Formats: sequence, structure tokens, C-alpha cells
Amino acid sequence: MKNLRTCCTLFAFITIGALAAQSQATRTWVSGVGDDLNSCSRTAPCKTWAGAISKTSAGGEIDALDPAGFGAVTITKSITLDGGGGQVASVLVSGTNGITVVAGPNDVVALRNLRFQGLAQTGSGGLNGIQFTSGAALHIESCTIMNFTENGIYINVGSSAKVYIDDTVSRDNGGDGLDIVGSGGTVYASVSNSRFLNNANGVVAGGNTKVTVEASDASGNSGAGFEATSSGGTAVLTVADSVAGQNLTYGLQSAGGSAETTIYMSHVTLSNNAKGTDTGPLGKLITFENNQDNGNPVSGGKIASD
Repeated sequence: MKNLRTCCTLFAFITIGALAAQSQATRTWVSGVGDDLNSCSRTAPCKTWAGAISKTSAGGEIDALDPAGFGAVTITKSITLDGGGGQVASVLVSGTNGITVVAGPNDVVALRNLRFQGLAQTGSGGLNGIQFTSGAALHIESCTIMNFTENGIYINVGSSAKVYIDDTVSRDNGGDGLDIVGSGGTVYASVSNSRFLNNANGVVAGGNTKVTVEASDASGNSGAGFEATSSGGTAVLTVADSVAGQNLTYGLQSAGGSAETTIYMSHVTLSNNAKGTDTGPLGKLITFENNQDNGNPVSGGKIASD
């Protein structure tokens, strides 16, 4: 009898485990008319990212079927969230982050075709549109992040990580359009075909970062367009084939802080900023002498040529 009970118990655990595994699909779906009690299949979609993520296996994908707001979510595993092209798949939040990535050391997360609305003008806006705290890599593709009280995109990772941003707009945020810092390892970031407009600063590379920006625009910010600044660990920012215009302090600033910072610039257009460039005591600005400086009253600091 004892052996029979043991066998029955073991069978029950195996059955429960199999059912749990079956309950997670590699692809799930969300819809504005869905229900989080559903299976999140295409014919029975969930209503929110948070509702679908628990029913999606690691490495899987959640796709939006129609235009709707799908809510905030915290991501703890490899996954892709895709809002679909040509429609508005929105994350609208107040008083919190839009999407927070707190994933494992080998996890890769992709956010694609999403619109983040922080409602800052309402007086109770969201914090950061996207916050990346841990994980191996984050891809942000064809997204718009706007009206957050802090940063549009905030990268503060406690270990080495990679960030890839393409065809993305981060605008009208109270903090920076893109703020990157490595708090425990080097963060490597590649930004292309993107715009950082009307924020406190456009793109900020902090300590322990190596950031490359190409074919992008950081304009109309109340601080600098592109800035490298650090209070610990070197910051290296390369800006190529890009524009910084109408910024109220500097087009490019290698601020230095208490650690070394370097900005490399090639084919950069600086237009109608309060100052074109600036370097702090530990900051370096290295130009390849193929840039345009139009309508900037002052450029300052030590500039090296290559």
C-alpha cells in the first residue's frame, strides 16, 4: 500500500509538471478585446502583456492582434514583444515604468513596434518608458517612447550587457531620451536611425559604457544633444552621420565628471545649439575633421583631430 501511494504521488507530480509545460506556448497573442483568463492563443487572446507573459515559454514571442493598450509589464526571461506594424500597440502608464527588464544573465529580450505613453502632462506621469536592469541583451526596434517624467530609455545594468536600438523615437521626457550606465560591467550599445528630441538630454553615455550612435538626431533638448559623463568608470561615445541641433546647452559635451570620457565624432552636423561642443577637465573630444558647425555661437574645450 505504501509503495502504491508513493507511485501515485510521483505520477501526480509528473502529470502536473507536464500540464504546466503544456500551458506555456512559444507564441501567444494579445488583443484589446481579449481576456487574461484565456489561453492567449490566436483565437482566444489575452488582454495584457502581463497576462500573456506567464503563458509564454522562455524564448517565445507575444504578438498584438489589434490596436490597443496592453499595460505595463516586468520581463524576467528571454522573450519578444511585438506590437505589429502599422497599428498602435500601446503601453500607457502612470506612476510606474512602462516595461522593466530584469532578466537572467543569458537572457535576450526584444521590444518591437511598441508605443510608450507616460502621461507626464497629467501631473501623475510614468517614470521610465523602458528600464533595463539585468540580462544579456536588449533589442529596441521601431518603438516610440514619450512623455515620461524620468527617462525615455534607462539602461543601468549590474553586469556586462549589450543594447541595440534601431528606428526608435524617444521624445518629450523629463529626463534623458536615452541614459546608459554600467554599474557592474561594461555596457555596449549600438544606436541607429533613431531620434531623441525635446528631452533633458538626448543621449547620455555614463560610466562603464561604450556607445556608438549613427544616422540619428538629438535635437531640441534642454541640455546637451549627445553627452559623455561619468562619476566612475570610463565612458566612450562615438557619434557618426548624425545631427545635434537647437539644444539649449551643447550639441556634444564630453563632460568628464570625475572619470575620463571620450567622444569621437565623424560627419556630425551641429546646428544652432547654444554651444557647439564642450569638454570638461577629464573629457576628450576627437574629431575626424569632416563635421559641420553651423550657427553655434561658441564651441569650447580641447578638441583633438585625427
